[in-house]
Amino acid sequence: MITTTGIANAQTEREFTTFPFVDTVPRTAGVGQAVLVNFGLLNYLAVDGDGWNVTVTITDPNGKTSTLEGMTWSTGTVGKYFVPDTLGTYNLQCNFERVYYNASTASLRGWYAASKSNVVELVVQADPKQDYPGYDVPDSYWTRPIDPQLREWWSISGSWVARPRNAYAPYNDAPDSAHILWTMPIGDTLGGLSGGDTWQIGYQNGDAYEGKFVGAVIIAGVLYYNTGGTYNQATAGNANSGAMGVVNGSVPHQRNTIVAVDLHTGKTLWEKSYNFGTDNDARISQGQILVWDCLNNRGVFAYLWLGNSGNMYAVEPRTGGLVYNMTNVPAGTIYYGPNGEMLKYQLVNYGTTESPNWHLLQWNSSYVVHKGKVSMMESWGSQVQGVTYDAAARGYDLNVSISTPLTGNIMTVFPADRVIVGRANVEDVTLSAISLKSGEVGRLLFTNERWSSPSVWQDLMMGSQTGWMTYSIDDYVAIYWAKEIRVHYAFSLENGKFLWATEPQIYADAWTDSPSSEKLVAYNRLYAASCGGIVYCYDIKDGKLLWTYEAEDKYTESYITENWWLMPVFISDGKIYLGHMEHSALEPKPRGAPFLALDAITGDLVWEIDGAFRQTRWGGRAIIGDSIIVTQDTYDQQIYAIGKGPSSMTVIAPDVAVAVNTPVLIRGTIMDVSPGTDSTELKLRFPNGVPAVSDESMSEWMLYVYKQFPQQMATGVSIRIDAIDPNGNYVTLGDTVSDANGKFSFTFTPDKDGQYNIYAFFDGSDSYYKTDAQTELLVMPAGQSVDNGPPYALYAFIVGIVMIIAIVFIGLLILKKK
Repeated sequence: MITTTGIANAQTEREFTTFPFVDTVPRTAGVGQAVLVNFGLLNYLAVDGDGWNVTVTITDPNGKTSTLEGMTWSTGTVGKYFVPDTLGTYNLQCNFERVYYNASTASLRGWYAASKSNVVELVVQADPKQDYPGYDVPDSYWTRPIDPQLREWWSISGSWVARPRNAYAPYNDAPDSAHILWTMPIGDTLGGLSGGDTWQIGYQNGDAYEGKFVGAVIIAGVLYYNTGGTYNQATAGNANSGAMGVVNGSVPHQRNTIVAVDLHTGKTLWEKSYNFGTDNDARISQGQILVWDCLNNRGVFAYLWLGNSGNMYAVEPRTGGLVYNMTNVPAGTIYYGPNGEMLKYQLVNYGTTESPNWHLLQWNSSYVVHKGKVSMMESWGSQVQGVTYDAAARGYDLNVSISTPLTGNIMTVFPADRVIVGRANVEDVTLSAISLKSGEVGRLLFTNERWSSPSVWQDLMMGSQTGWMTYSIDDYVAIYWAKEIRVHYAFSLENGKFLWATEPQIYADAWTDSPSSEKLVAYNRLYAASCGGIVYCYDIKDGKLLWTYEAEDKYTESYITENWWLMPVFISDGKIYLGHMEHSALEPKPRGAPFLALDAITGDLVWEIDGAFRQTRWGGRAIIGDSIIVTQDTYDQQIYAIGKGPSSMTVIAPDVAVAVNTPVLIRGTIMDVSPGTDSTELKLRFPNGVPAVSDESMSEWMLYVYKQFPQQMATGVSIRIDAIDPNGNYVTLGDTVSDANGKFSFTFTPDKDGQYNIYAFFDGSDSYYKTDAQTELLVMPAGQSVDNGPPYALYAFIVGIVMIIAIVFIGLLILKKK
């Protein structure tokens, strides 16, 4: 630090000249526009943490002065924002007072002279200096990587590193139709109908207990999934009481390979199996996107994590190579911190039952790495490469005493906000909260708040699908589900008090064995759907029913009520997506199971496809990233990617000149060119390409194209025909609609002679991005013959002459031989 305290012979030390400066970015700004003021000394300091005390005197156009103060970094510089409020010219000058610097480096130790910088002018005008214009989100098909200069694309390029709390997945332009981008086999097991002697029975799909597609994650537009089924793994991946992350895994049941697939192209990037000594057959348990921000290095690091306690292995997503690993990782639920760090929490009693001494502990995966570092200026990537860390010895960055013993256990955690502790039984519900906010970590927000359980709870099977289901930080609400009476109870996480209870749901909802996956909170609403096939939406403030939606089983294929058993899979972009599943799949499988999207606010149906994307109880269900849904289908054991796809168009006009005021036929095609249409199977079935069809026809069309269902009536898409006429005028000629073969036509009568440039436009739909095509048309003046080449009479005359010459020549040859 800068000090003269205790410095012997300070008066005889060297005197250094100082070099102050000040500058503004920008030099010309608008009234009310933030201006960055950079100031300090060009004299650097010895070590990180040392800094100069400097000020900037600001004189406004009216002569009024104000001061900016700051401690510089060790580089001698600092930046502060200033907002001018007056038109005219501001003057800025940096000031430094003489000080003794007791530097750790002898060559920098001594007195630093007082100084003032040159005066810098800041011109303030009425209009602000223009910011970088930015770019809209794409209106054509896009892929990865995304150039970071396209900052606005952040809103449509979310990842899925683990099932998020409440399955809420923002940062997606979630699909508004069932359009399929591509499909691929899920692994090394067969799917679909077996056929022949096995009658109508399909190949085994993993339900129950051998679920497929477990642990799937999406990072930066790439899908990573495990091919091997895992006993009871779905409970770990999906039924985690609303926690953000996954709990401890379970027993491997089938040899595993991890597969990486580009979401946008459907191409497999790599496939690998892992064997780390005793940790053979390792599989993905979660992903991580870590934001690293230190003095000299900033950016994102992404990992696939194999394992979630004991031994954990960080794998580089692009190549599948091992980066680093941790041993002795404590058990418990993984939560993600503000920068993507993985966190676990424990309440530990260091005392006795009679004399308790409770402490809250936080384990931090990032602290495992940077504990004991001299400063936070080091890079991350080079620090961890090839290193093995003892996570128990290095990982705990928080250990605070809890002043009052709390009833119950940790229920959930909102990192950087609060830990919820509680208990619920037939007698009462007791809740407490511990603050995790900076400056008050460990403070009790409310303590052992008690609510007497209703008498009907005496008859409940507590702990058997009854209990805490989900939690919302936006609403500070916890939801408790009483299975037998099918009622939700809400409790405040601000004060621990009881809020409300819902009316009972349909009786069949008591049969579920995975209720925590079926209760989601988003948009200030509680959503619930289960065996009864009814989606319930409640107001989170008072528990009142806002709307319901029934997934009717029109043909009585299901065996539970007259509705399809529904499971919410995620919420995104104002929509809730749901699919059908069973605990143990019947054979033959029930036909026509729905997958659907509802407007999360109104409950209106956005789209539905019946007979595709059938979900699973024991495997991984549908997830979303980069605005693309990816899911297994337990009908045929294929993976499907669903989202808005690319389209391609052609347009042609007559390639010979036509006379003015003569009707002309413009023709063209519009095709779906999504990656899946390039497969061998579809090329055989659609040798001329897969036509693009309307959103209204999409669900039935996808069944026809990708699942070989009979073709249904389909309508095409709207096409606009425009032109630039021979005088250079841009005109809209009209609209047409393509047919189920992807063909369209349009007739118009040109009223000017010369060249027309003809344009066909498809403006896009919920299923396809926009596309266009161009051609040319030549129109001849009225009364002038259309010269389409030599006339037929000329051809006939020439042919006649040639034939006569040939006959004469042959005759002469005959006479000569005689």
